[in-house]
Amino acid sequence: MIESIEMLEQRAQACTRCLDDKKAGNDGKRHIVLCGGTGCLSNHSKEIKDRFEQLLAEKGVTYKATVNQVGCFGFCSQGPFVKIYPEDTLYRLVTIEDVEEIVDIIGGKVVERLLYEDPVTGQKITKQDDITFYKKQHRIALHGCGVIDPEDISEALGMGAFQGLKRALSMSRQEVIDEVLAAGIRGRGGAGFPTGRKWQFAHDVESDEKFVVCNGDEGDPGAFMDRSILEGNPLAVIEGMMIAGYAIGASDGYFYVRAEYPIAVNRLKIAIRQAESEGLLGDNILGTGFSFRCHLRLGAGAFVCGEETALLNSIEGKRGMPRPRPPFPAVKGLWGKPTIINNVETLACVPYILREGQEAFSSVGTERSKGTKVFALGGKVNNVGLVEVPMGTTLRELIYDIGGGIPGGKKFKAIQTGGPSGGCLTEEFLDEPIDFDNLVAKGSMMGSGGAIVMDEDNCMVDVAKFYMEFICDESCGKCSPCRIGTKRILEILTRITDGTGTMEDLDELEVLGQTIKKNSLCALGQTAANPVNSTLAHFRDEYLAHIVDKKCPSHVCKNLMEYYIDPDKCIGCGLCAKGCPADCIKRTEYIAEGHKLASFEIDPTKCVKCGSCIGACRMNAITKR
Repeated sequence: MIESIEMLEQRAQACTRCLDDKKAGNDGKRHIVLCGGTGCLSNHSKEIKDRFEQLLAEKGVTYKATVNQVGCFGFCSQGPFVKIYPEDTLYRLVTIEDVEEIVDIIGGKVVERLLYEDPVTGQKITKQDDITFYKKQHRIALHGCGVIDPEDISEALGMGAFQGLKRALSMSRQEVIDEVLAAGIRGRGGAGFPTGRKWQFAHDVESDEKFVVCNGDEGDPGAFMDRSILEGNPLAVIEGMMIAGYAIGASDGYFYVRAEYPIAVNRLKIAIRQAESEGLLGDNILGTGFSFRCHLRLGAGAFVCGEETALLNSIEGKRGMPRPRPPFPAVKGLWGKPTIINNVETLACVPYILREGQEAFSSVGTERSKGTKVFALGGKVNNVGLVEVPMGTTLRELIYDIGGGIPGGKKFKAIQTGGPSGGCLTEEFLDEPIDFDNLVAKGSMMGSGGAIVMDEDNCMVDVAKFYMEFICDESCGKCSPCRIGTKRILEILTRITDGTGTMEDLDELEVLGQTIKKNSLCALGQTAANPVNSTLAHFRDEYLAHIVDKKCPSHVCKNLMEYYIDPDKCIGCGLCAKGCPADCIKRTEYIAEGHKLASFEIDPTKCVKCGSCIGACRMNAITKR
C-alpha cells in the first residue's frame, strides 16, 4: 500500500530504476515486447507472444528473456510489432512463423527482412525513433503507449504515473485550475472548449456532491484514438480524472466507454483494481484527505451518446438522448449535480500539465491551440496509424511526411477531418496549420481526431452520402430537424448518385443544411450537413457531372457507370465470363489482330457491376466508363 507522498516517491524511483534497467539490459536479460493494441491482436499478436514463450521454454532460456505485451505502437499498417531490449530492435509485420528465427539469433544478428525499410532511401532501420513516421510526432496524450505493460501498475509508476496528482494535491483547488487554464488546453472531444474554464464553472457551483465523467464513447468512423490510449496507458486517464475531481471538489468519477472496446474496458478494470489495491484510489489518498473512486459504465454503441448530455442520460439508465441546454452539465449534470465531462485524450494530457508544468504544455502548438493532437490517420494513405503531432502541424506534413503519401502514385483529392461532423479539405489547404479555429474557418473541424484521406478514385458525392447514411442511422430522433431533415438530405443524395437528380436538388441541399444546423437540439444535427456543404463547395463539378452528364467521374456510383471490354485487348480466354454471376458476358465474332480467339463483350442491361470480371482479367482489357 502506498499511504503517503513519501512512499509514492520511493516506489516511483524503484519502478523507474527497474524500467530503465530492463531497457538498458542491466539485469542481464533480453526483454521482448509485442504490440497489444486491437489492430495487432486481431493480426495474431497474442498467438505470436504465446509462441515466443513456448520456444523460450523449449530451449531452456526463459531465465535469459522475458516476453510482454504493451499498448499500440501507432504504426498500424506495419503491425504486428516486436521490439527487443536492450538493443531496441524493432521488427514489423511479424508472423508466428518468424518467431523461431528471432529467438535463434536474439541478442546477436538481426532478422534483416523484418526491419522497416525507408521507402525513399531503401535503408533498413532498426530503431523506432529513426523511422520517419515517428520523427515529427510529439507524445503527450500517448505517453507510455507502446512502452509500458498497461496491466502492470509498476511500469506505469516507472513512467511517471501519479506524479501529476502528487503535485496537484500540494496545491489548492483553484491553483490546479489556474495551472490548467494557463496551459491553454482545449477539449479534445471535438468542440475545443477550454478545459480550465469548464472546471472553473463546476468549481464555483456550491453542491454537496459533484462528478467527473470521462467520455470514451468514440464513435466516428475510422477513429480509434481514445481506444488506443485506454489500451496503452489507462492509468494516465485515471490520474487525469482524479486531478479533475480534486480541482472541482468531486469524489466520484465515471468512465463511459463503448462496449465494442473489450480490450480497453478490460485493461481499464485492471488499472482501477490495481490502483485501489495500492491505495491510490479510495479514501484518504496519499494521506492527504482526498478521496476518489472510479466507476465504469458501458455504452451500447449509440453515436449520439458521444454528446455529453445524451451520455449523462445513458449513465443514469435513461435513453441516450440529448437534453436542452442551459443548464449546462457543469452546473446541473449527472443526477442534477455539477459535472465536468472530458474525453479520454483531454484527461490523458492533464497529468503531463501538472507533472511537467503548464509551460511545457503551452510551449507546444499555436497561440490559440496549445499542445498536441492525436489523429487516427486512415484511408488512402501509405502509413495508416495513430499519430500525435503538435498543433500547427500542416496537413501536408501529416499526409506526406508522417503518412507517407498516397498509395500507388495516385493523386490526393481530399482529407475528411472531424468525422461525420467535419468536412473535406482539398489540395489548396495542404499547407494550412492544423488547429481548432483554422480548420473551422476552412469549412471543417478538428473533431475528436479522425482523418480520412481520399484519392482520385473517391467520388465525393458518394462520400457525402456515406456520412449522411451514418448520421441518419445514428440520429436519436428527438428533434424533427435532425430526424426528418437528414433523411431528406439522404434521399436527395441517393437520387443524385442514382442518376435521377436535378439542379433544384442542389439548392434544396443548401437550404436543408442551414435549417438543420440552426434548429437541431445537439451537435449531431447541428453539424450533420458539414460533409455535404464542404463537398458542394469544393467539388460542385462532381455534383453537376452526376446531374447533368449522368456520369460519375470516379466510376463509383453503380447506376452511372458501365463495364466495358476493349475488344483489341481481349484475348478471348473467357475467365471473365466464367466468374460472372449475372451471365452477362458473351463471346463476339470479332478477333483482334494477333489474337486467335474472338473477344468477349458485356451486356450492360444484365451487368450487376460486381467487378468480378475486372479481377479475373489478366490483360487489363476491362475498364469502367
